[in-house]
Amino acid sequence: MARDRTIHVPPASPAAPSGILKVSGKELIGEDGKPVILRGAGLETIAAGGHLNMENFITGYPGHEKFMRKALKGVLGEEKYDYFFDKFLEYFFTEKDAQFFASLGFNCIRIPLNYRHIEDDANPGVFLERGFQWLDRVINLCAAEGIYTIIDLHAAPGGQNGDWHCDTGIHMAFFWEYVEFQNRTIAIWEELARRYKGNTWVAGFNPLNEPCDEEHYRLLAFYERVEKAIRAIDPDHILFWDGNTFAADFSKFGDPLPNSVYAVHDYSTFGFPGSEVYKGTPEQKAKMLRSYERKTAYQDKIGGHIWNGEWGPVYASPSDGPDWESINEDRYRVLKDQLAIYEERKISWSIWLYKDIGFQGMVYISPDTPYIKRLKPFLEKKKRLAADEWGCDVSTVDHIFKPVDNWLLEEVPGIKKRYPPMWNVTTHVGRLLRNILLSEELYPEYAEYFRDLSFEDLEELAASFKFENCVQRQGLNDAIKPKA
Repeated sequence: MARDRTIHVPPASPAAPSGILKVSGKELIGEDGKPVILRGAGLETIAAGGHLNMENFITGYPGHEKFMRKALKGVLGEEKYDYFFDKFLEYFFTEKDAQFFASLGFNCIRIPLNYRHIEDDANPGVFLERGFQWLDRVINLCAAEGIYTIIDLHAAPGGQNGDWHCDTGIHMAFFWEYVEFQNRTIAIWEELARRYKGNTWVAGFNPLNEPCDEEHYRLLAFYERVEKAIRAIDPDHILFWDGNTFAADFSKFGDPLPNSVYAVHDYSTFGFPGSEVYKGTPEQKAKMLRSYERKTAYQDKIGGHIWNGEWGPVYASPSDGPDWESINEDRYRVLKDQLAIYEERKISWSIWLYKDIGFQGMVYISPDTPYIKRLKPFLEKKKRLAADEWGCDVSTVDHIFKPVDNWLLEEVPGIKKRYPPMWNVTTHVGRLLRNILLSEELYPEYAEYFRDLSFEDLEELAASFKFENCVQRQGLNDAIKPKA
């Protein structure tokens, strides 16, 4: 007998007291004219990155979500595969998560979304109702606790950048090369606009996460097209537009679009392995401020509200050595000094991220859970190999890859100018050889940890991600909790 796959979507809440938010100069305001500052986290694992858009460093698999899923389906079979991911999506974000989030005083969650929940590549243009139900569930759970949501298309057809979180499995952003991918994305946004038009708990739409268009003009042309398509259906919701090149470059942007916020992602290099140790010296604070001001110069020029859609350091764990706690104290200092910049300027922000397996989240699943205990050898291997790009410590593999870096620099020095400009040769080599090629060989190994598991075993693994099985990162939460 087929198992029940019903997605239990809670009822919609009464309308938000603010009504639908809108942009008024440098402020976001409700229908009553009162200003609103959005403070929260990315659900890129609270509901979408790691949830409705999975990412390798958040939940522990290698490489790209679509190939991980393919490997798991091959080992589990379709029925167990569906059961595990249904339970994972259910448990990753529940009423308890929303209640905890609200208890900290936050009022907004960004929901990263992988288009594959909405549309199948084998049948483009036919929308998948289950994907919308998962989205409805998160939106309604948050609304019940007085939390706004921003819908973020984190992975678009064809890939809007060449990184792992676009889930293409390659390093090329074909979204910009083939207009059909853009047309499909516009159709997805038209459907999202139809479904969430008038929903006062949806603060707005983030049409494209971290676009990377080397030629710039294609991004601006797409923004104009998708804005017209959305506005023809939903004229009211705020649109949050990421800058080019990982939401950091507005140099080619012209006049702002109506009722729009231009979003930056303000990651500080001080918050990552291999960077200068941050002690909050005047020189370091000045460097941090210069970076922020460079990214937000366009918003200052147009007199617009600023939304920092992603920011935040990564954190060390006991396996990183005896000084892991002092490393984290330095990272919390980065966090606090960035937040001081944002609070002084009254900008909205969404920290990256809410929940993971212990790398960056406000909460993380306990080391004692079945998922972590079962996957521990694989997670240790993946870390040793620097298989993931985000926040990885490449010192363990430098002796292997540094000669390749130097060889490329000697033979093809033009690689130093390769797009995107913030990537050096080490990043390019790591993306191709470790994040893609190596990870392709790790998919079967990851999947083997699931072989011959019963439905009960799979339930236990998925339940590892329940809020009650998580640990708070107290230093992080204390630092960002809004002050009374």
